Amino acid sequence: MIEEKTIIQVLAEQKEYVEGYHPEKWVKRREEQLFEFDSPLAQVVIGVRRSGKSTLCHKILLGHNVKYGYANFDDDRLANMQVEDLNTVLSCIYQIYGVDIKYIFLDEIQDVDGWHLFVNRLLRTNLHVVVTGSNAKLLSGELATHLTGRYNEIHLFPFSFREYCEYHNIQTNGLTTKVEAETKRAFMEYITNGGFPELQNIRNKRGYVQSLLEAIVTKDIQQRFKIRNVDVLRKIANHLINNACQEVNYGNIAILLGTTDQTVKKYVDYLRQAFLIQLLCKHSFKSKERIRNAKAYIVDPGLQNNRENSFAAENIGWRLENVVYTELLRRCSNDFLDIYYYKASPRSKEVDFVVCNQDKAVELIQVAYDIDSDKTFNRETSSLVKASKALHCDNLTLIAFTQTRDVEIDGKQIKIVSAINWLLNI
Repeated sequence: MIEEKTIIQVLAEQKEYVEGYHPEKWVKRREEQLFEFDSPLAQVVIGVRRSGKSTLCHKILLGHNVKYGYANFDDDRLANMQVEDLNTVLSCIYQIYGVDIKYIFLDEIQDVDGWHLFVNRLLRTNLHVVVTGSNAKLLSGELATHLTGRYNEIHLFPFSFREYCEYHNIQTNGLTTKVEAETKRAFMEYITNGGFPELQNIRNKRGYVQSLLEAIVTKDIQQRFKIRNVDVLRKIANHLINNACQEVNYGNIAILLGTTDQTVKKYVDYLRQAFLIQLLCKHSFKSKERIRNAKAYIVDPGLQNNRENSFAAENIGWRLENVVYTELLRRCSNDFLDIYYYKASPRSKEVDFVVCNQDKAVELIQVAYDIDSDKTFNRETSSLVKASKALHCDNLTLIAFTQTRDVEIDGKQIKIVSAINWLLNI
């Protein structure tokens, strides 16, 4: 049990901190429109650590000018909190914020066993509840069990490129040479440093990223899953980050690290559950083949070169592909669309992304940083054409660094769009 005076002190300090917020100066996030403000459902915001979940929720609540109680459980003084302590937390919230509040914001509550029972009880009293979390205890499968469908799930990533530009006051509208040059400069910085909100104003980016990775490894994975050999977990994380956009070969990693295939599979899944990586399955009607040939992408490009043991800094193509995939996740999840990659055979050239509505392909997307040479251009476009015929999809897009034009190849229309325009949705 945690003493009431300790909880009071923590929550009072948190309240004082929140009172200094100025949400009118904050970047508008796309996910704000997904927030069902007056809904009887719990609003559950999930995502990787430091992606801006708390800020998003405060911005919405403060923007609606409502009284709400707030408790952030990611505080060492509240460590090892039990479900029976949550009644004391509620009492302290009422003492600090008043008994007339209708909204309660519970930040990073997922590590309190039985939290869902508490949230369900709050919902039954007609309180509006906002919950955030950074690990798998708040993933869809467990949410469905915990809250029995009484929730609206919102997945938040670090800044998109559009949000990055807004944060740095980069003008993106206009046709002048100056605007174009500034946007290109911002784009190169974005795919290098990434979109973690706090990282934008920090000079020691490497130190920040290292501390973030360590928090994910220790707090979101090691402590939850009781992992003893945390060094193997760190090495797997670094390996996947260095080899983003590639198929995950569990056997090779196991041999490399002197462990078993099952251990590698388990640790990779933990990293996925902590939102550090995303696994992209192969387009196939065979479930086994989809699972076996998954590719790993990282949640933000800033992780690739702002850390120890980084060897992917110069591969702009990988970073661009990774950024496109994350942006697709933002756009497609809201429309309940699925994303795969396509590869007809082990030796054939793949298509980076297949966007599907259930089992029907609705768009094929290829990403290539540089298509200036005829060889590269022909390779990338021919892959799209072949996949178009196989998957019966004529909506073809090639995302390149600078070019924007339409071409016809073998009777198929292909939209070539610059990465900047595509990311800005111009």
